[in-house]
Amino acid sequence: MWEQWSPEWDFDDATFERSAMAHDNPDYVDVVIHSYRHRFGLAAGDPRYADLQRRLASLPPISVPSVTLDGDKDGVLPASDGSASASKFTGRRVHRVVRGAGHNVPQEAPAAFAAAVMELIRG
Repeated sequence: MWEQWSPEWDFDDATFERSAMAHDNPDYVDVVIHSYRHRFGLAAGDPRYADLQRRLASLPPISVPSVTLDGDKDGVLPASDGSASASKFTGRRVHRVVRGAGHNVPQEAPAAFAAAVMELIRG
C-alpha cells in the first residue's frame, strides 16, 4: 500500500520494519477490517463513542487554526487547491499541496509539514 499510496516515498527497510511490528498484534486484522467496515457504514462503532460520532457526523465547522495538506503524488486522494473543503473551516487555515509527497505528508515531507505549521502559527 505504501508504494501505491506514496509512490515517490523512498522509505528504508528500518522504517518499514518499525511499522510492520503492528502486524504482530493478534487483534490487528480484526481492528483494521472493522475500521474500514465502520468507515463505509457496514459495521457499528463502539457505543461509548456514539454521541461523539453523531456530533461529528453533523459536520460542525472547524473553528481552531488548521493546516490541511495534499500530497501531489497521493495514490488515494488526488491533490486539490483545498477549495472544496474551505467552507468547513471558520478559523485560520493554511492549505498547501506538497510536491513529491503521497498520502502521508507529515512522514514523507516533514520539512514541508513543519513549514505549514509554522506559517499557521505566525499568522
